[in-house]
Amino acid sequence: MKIGIDGRFWNESGVGRYIRNLVRELNQLDTKNDYILFVKDESSVKNPNSAKASMGEQELKKNWSVVETDIRWHTVEEQLRFPFILNSYNLDLVHFPYFSVPIFYNRPFVVTIHDLILHHFATGKATTLPAPLYHLKRLGYKLVMMQAVKKSQKILTVSEATKKEIIEHLHVPSKKIVVTYEGVDDTLKKSNSIDTKSTQEPFFLYVGNSYPHKNLERLFFAFSSLKDIRVKLYVVGQDDFFFRETKKLAEQGFRNPNILFKTNIDDEELSVLYSHALALVSPSLMEGFGLPLLEAMNLGCLVIASDIPSSREICHDAALYFNPLERGDLENVLEQVLTRSSSYNTLRKKGENRVKDFSWNKMANETLRTYESCLSLRSRQ
Repeated sequence: MKIGIDGRFWNESGVGRYIRNLVRELNQLDTKNDYILFVKDESSVKNPNSAKASMGEQELKKNWSVVETDIRWHTVEEQLRFPFILNSYNLDLVHFPYFSVPIFYNRPFVVTIHDLILHHFATGKATTLPAPLYHLKRLGYKLVMMQAVKKSQKILTVSEATKKEIIEHLHVPSKKIVVTYEGVDDTLKKSNSIDTKSTQEPFFLYVGNSYPHKNLERLFFAFSSLKDIRVKLYVVGQDDFFFRETKKLAEQGFRNPNILFKTNIDDEELSVLYSHALALVSPSLMEGFGLPLLEAMNLGCLVIASDIPSSREICHDAALYFNPLERGDLENVLEQVLTRSSSYNTLRKKGENRVKDFSWNKMANETLRTYESCLSLRSRQ
């Protein structure tokens, strides 16, 4: 079987981390099928000097080919030109690891739906587009999403919570959806380093993007209510428009010098922050999976999470939960952790045990079985 993987998100966080780990694991697992990886920049896959972007110490095996395809997602070129490129390779199956599937691609494919957040939360406040163009773009998102789930052979998703959302909102039969949990990168290792300035004083940690559903304003309110003036809040994310707007909100709306922003940090520094934080705080109103929760638990970091289905599914009883819509609830939890941090060591240990149920290898094995089931399905048609 000749399988194509849309790897254009290779250098991104989130979906990019998912793709990089899927390719690394498939490269070790499967020598039977042939793979073609479509990326925006071929050198990013093979660059040994970039731990984030490269295959690390691995080399792609002989059954893998890399095709440079400099086509950005959510563009007209993606919809019109990308299908012709894919068709030229006569692929038996394509894996689109993101919902942005060309609506004119008519050969067999599987798609990964990470969440349905845009079905619930408009990002109008965080967009750079004029209102009419933004609403047109949102309609385009829904059209592409509906076509992707309708035409796909199988739908991969990252949690039972998101599977339920797909069934309820997109009216997809349960048997078409396969849940494949994510894992933790080997590059995120426990660190005992205390050499960095950021670990000298107590701090809470937030890791992720800054879209409105992340509920960061609620976190800033709660943190700014703490009485201890030594404690810091580190907000870690990518330096994009949304992140800069959030930073502006913290600086102008709260004027709290203890809310500090870090951008584009590597896994080594991220490991240090997880290892020394009082807790990771996830105030999100909705998530498909919540990879930072897993990363934090893996490094012995206490997790404070909003009480939403995906957080409960991932962390079980290994986290402190709060109502993300109630203003004082998060403040109370932060105060408790700040004043009684050592009393939560049992919870930290539960987190370290819970994370053992997740691995990228398991995810790749389940994905490979899905590919093969699609081939079996076609042979019976």
